[in-house]
Amino acid sequence: MQDRVYDLIGVGIGPFNLGLAALLEPVTKIKSLFIEQKTKFQWHPGLLIEGSSIQVPFLADLVTMAEPSNKFSFLSYLKAKSRLYQFYFWEEFHIPRREYNHYCQWVAEQLSSCCFGQQVESINWQEESQLFAVKTQDIKNNTSLTYDCKNLVLGVGSVPQIPACFQNMKSESLFHSAEFLDRREILRQSKSVTVIGSGQSAAEIFYELLQEQENYQYEINWCTRSSGFLPMEYSKLGLEHFSPDYIHYFYSLSPQKRDDLIKKQDLLYKGISFSTINKIYDLLYERSVAENYPNIKLRSGVEVKEVETTNNRYRLTYRHSHQDERFSHETDCIILATGYRHAVPNCIANIRDLMQWDEKGRYNINFDYHLGLTKDIPNRIFVQNAELHTHGIGSPDLGLGCYRNSVIINTLAGETVYPVKRQNIFQQFGIAA
Repeated sequence: MQDRVYDLIGVGIGPFNLGLAALLEPVTKIKSLFIEQKTKFQWHPGLLIEGSSIQVPFLADLVTMAEPSNKFSFLSYLKAKSRLYQFYFWEEFHIPRREYNHYCQWVAEQLSSCCFGQQVESINWQEESQLFAVKTQDIKNNTSLTYDCKNLVLGVGSVPQIPACFQNMKSESLFHSAEFLDRREILRQSKSVTVIGSGQSAAEIFYELLQEQENYQYEINWCTRSSGFLPMEYSKLGLEHFSPDYIHYFYSLSPQKRDDLIKKQDLLYKGISFSTINKIYDLLYERSVAENYPNIKLRSGVEVKEVETTNNRYRLTYRHSHQDERFSHETDCIILATGYRHAVPNCIANIRDLMQWDEKGRYNINFDYHLGLTKDIPNRIFVQNAELHTHGIGSPDLGLGCYRNSVIINTLAGETVYPVKRQNIFQQFGIAA
């Protein structure tokens, strides 16, 4: 058993906590440690499809929007990998997902504050020492360690969203899109594959299946309860919703107003990129020359209501939302591209009573991303990407990670380490006070 005291311990190392670790690296007054159960950094490994790219410009790396000269910028990575000229001639802003993942791995390997292969089992509040005790289990040698810290930042990410009718039915041939690349051979051996959902992941998987369809001859069904296979908003003024200015505006609204507004903003942060829709349509057009139409079915406005197994296949029953009619079809494989949901990690069970929760059981989050607590203590518990209901649709956006981390660091330091500006965009949200 070893005891160590840190100013901050981060639970989980995804892009946001990794960015926080990178920005904290030169801040010597804050001693930090970040803990991750995976043995190395991995960002959605099942969706690192060749040809897929991140949906924000490369400037939304781990550090640039806070400090462009930081040595962990994406451009520094390119220089270290001797790819600057190739990137320069490539002339693209949206980099491949596989390159973003490799860039993050490059950063993680250089940060001594990042500890992989340890699972956080429990966190306890110690009244006497006024410290949090973080108990971990080493994945390889099964040994335990306990670290003490003044503050926490929870960055455990989200978990796959599984629709109710598919609960407890997961199998080798029925799985979430997060496992797509791991199950590819099963899909190639199938006669019929069904993709559920209409977000970017669903579209990329459909396109990937479509490209291989002539080789493997399966039927592809793509179904969504949304009203269409619609593009995500990507106009320049629309993108200003992903700014610190909009966070200020959104946070100033009442909780009821915020909940109502979020329900109307799906296409600001969900939907499919124009380029992916174009690639799909162009390939369908090419394949359908000379009346050789590909064996596909695209249906929108249909929600899966029942699923049952029959002769090693699945029978799906849908309801059309406009026609109020039902229909069924059978398929061999089902891919649930149904998104992700935020989950409260089990490791905080012992400090749940220390946290304030809103009437819907969500974190009560202050503007600087620390949780409201039930005790008057100087310690803070920060959250990453768990504040959609309080800070708005930019919560999961990589482009705002640096802003959030700057606010967290400034709060911890008690001074401005990374300046954050209030006015960053052309439009004004709300009426100025």
